[in-house]
Amino acid sequence: MTTLPLTSASADHGRLHCGYFERGECRSCALIETPYGQQITDKEAWCRETLAEAAPRVWLPTFAGGVRDFRNRAKLAVGGSAGHVTLGILDQEFHGVDLRDCGIQAPAIRAVIPMLAGFLDGTELEPYDVSARRGELKFVHVTAAPSGDLMIRFVVRTQHGLDVLRSRKGPLFELIPDASVVSVNLLPEHKAVLEGNREEMLRGESLRMNLDRVDLHLRPQSFFQTNTAVAIGLYNQVSEWVDTVNAKSLWDLYCGVGGFALYCAGPSRRVTGVEVSEQAIESAKVSVAELGIDARFLAGDATEFAEENLSGQSTHLTAGTDGTAADPADVERPDCVIVNPPRRGIGARLSAALENSGVEHIVYSSCNPISLAKELARMPAYEVAQARIFDMFPHTKHLEVAVLLQRR
Repeated sequence: MTTLPLTSASADHGRLHCGYFERGECRSCALIETPYGQQITDKEAWCRETLAEAAPRVWLPTFAGGVRDFRNRAKLAVGGSAGHVTLGILDQEFHGVDLRDCGIQAPAIRAVIPMLAGFLDGTELEPYDVSARRGELKFVHVTAAPSGDLMIRFVVRTQHGLDVLRSRKGPLFELIPDASVVSVNLLPEHKAVLEGNREEMLRGESLRMNLDRVDLHLRPQSFFQTNTAVAIGLYNQVSEWVDTVNAKSLWDLYCGVGGFALYCAGPSRRVTGVEVSEQAIESAKVSVAELGIDARFLAGDATEFAEENLSGQSTHLTAGTDGTAADPADVERPDCVIVNPPRRGIGARLSAALENSGVEHIVYSSCNPISLAKELARMPAYEVAQARIFDMFPHTKHLEVAVLLQRR
């Protein structure tokens, strides 16, 4: 397929001119025609209005996400036909729209998409036809580390697709030597999800995300923020807040692979991270071993952990996949708690546990200011000392906002 060349972003107006958007082929970046400075201004106004009742004492300057080349992960739907695949999105009729020159993707991702398309063409596997419910290739997920290393995941429908891709892994590794992690995910069901439960590794185990201060380890189903530069800014801001309040004992709830906890760990601070994904916990423990820091990561439910350990009850969490139970006497009461929940928020139970805990400071990182406002209303014992927007998702209405809460 022939695609138009990218048009550079305008230095004067902070715009990314996108042929896909202009031709109506992709409207994912709904705000792309709005000058970037205006996008920031509009997001600030909306976020401040949404959090008006919480009345943050200080709003720090917004951390901007950039106009182009910022997205470290591409979730590419496979369309087209066998031998002539498209990689991008599906339109309303479920036809493939090829987006290999998308300007928001990291350059390393943009460079590898044509190689992946050529590789898949050579397999002669049929792209999955959503309407007919037949075919094999569903998605290709690509994640790029700052080093240029890549994690590539193929999502297929059946064992046949897995077998074909496994049989051709040698040529794939030669074609894309920077692919340090390659896997195949099986999604046999016909439903609107991006991956299934079964994952077979063809190369490597985890992608090393080499950030400015910490290396994180991402496994195929691990979560990481989609904008690496803004994620680093967010981690550094939270670390600065934790240092400012001089926390000696810190909990990181919904810790994922440990970004916040690892950035905040120090020689005089005890750090505990809690995350339901055991794979994420194992990844965080690799980082701990590499850094040689005092940090512990536990696999379990964040709400149950907080309820049990803030009330003095016994905990049922484990220290990892080895099944070793955490010792309740060894769970130190925190001076500060970091929460980084999914869009729905931390919920009424965890809000109540924190409200009644007596913990002096909370750092709440949210991708949904509406749910954040509801949670803050549930915790009147805390006031918002500082707030900051992190524009993790330029050209869209979405944003990340972090707040530092202090007990009144």
